[in-house]
Amino acid sequence: MSSKKEEQRRIREEKQEQAVRKQHLAGVVWKVAVVILIPLVAFALYQGLRTSAAVRSPIEITAEDHVRGTDTAPVTLTVYGDFQCPACMEEAQVIARAWNQIDDKARLVFRHYPLDTHQHAFEAARYAEAAARQDRFWEMHDVLYANQQLWSSTEDPEEVLDGYASALGLDMDQLKTDLVSSATRDKILTDQRGGTRAGVRSTPSLFVNGKLVSNPRAASDLISLVNRAAEAAAAE
Repeated sequence: MSSKKEEQRRIREEKQEQAVRKQHLAGVVWKVAVVILIPLVAFALYQGLRTSAAVRSPIEITAEDHVRGTDTAPVTLTVYGDFQCPACMEEAQVIARAWNQIDDKARLVFRHYPLDTHQHAFEAARYAEAAARQDRFWEMHDVLYANQQLWSSTEDPEEVLDGYASALGLDMDQLKTDLVSSATRDKILTDQRGGTRAGVRSTPSLFVNGKLVSNPRAASDLISLVNRAAEAAAAE
């Protein structure tokens, strides 16, 4: 009998010890989580405060936007893109092939939406935005997409991207200053915030007169899309 009681007591003690160990482990995990989460939350809040500029809907175009085409065009194509995104490169090619047949009806607006899954996307966006400070945004836009496979597969693409900037005739000293400026960073993040609010969940995302549409697979699809939008705008 005493042996049985002793065994029961031993089992109870083991269970108590296990409970204490679990409680201690939970406390340690919680402390580690707090240590990690507090800086992350603080950083997120800091980022939000640093990028407090008013976000714009896809149809709200301002002087800060990058626009190709005329302001009087009845159709506004707003693209949220990532320079390292292969699908974005393909859409840029579709737009380029269709452009001569739609430029009298449409204006193209590009907004940044670099994805975290693309290692060099934000840096490429910085180069495009820095080039914009020297009125060369669209030239850099075209070069980045035309050479996407080259620079995006480089471990450190800075030298390659510098080469593109130099070939475009940019002032390299000014470029280096603009690359790290808060204005450049904030423009990119503000574009992202506006896109997310508008419903962007992937890239590329195309809005036609403020309405999110399926991405055209061919130039003929985009031409038809613009023609229909122009007719609808004329009928209003």
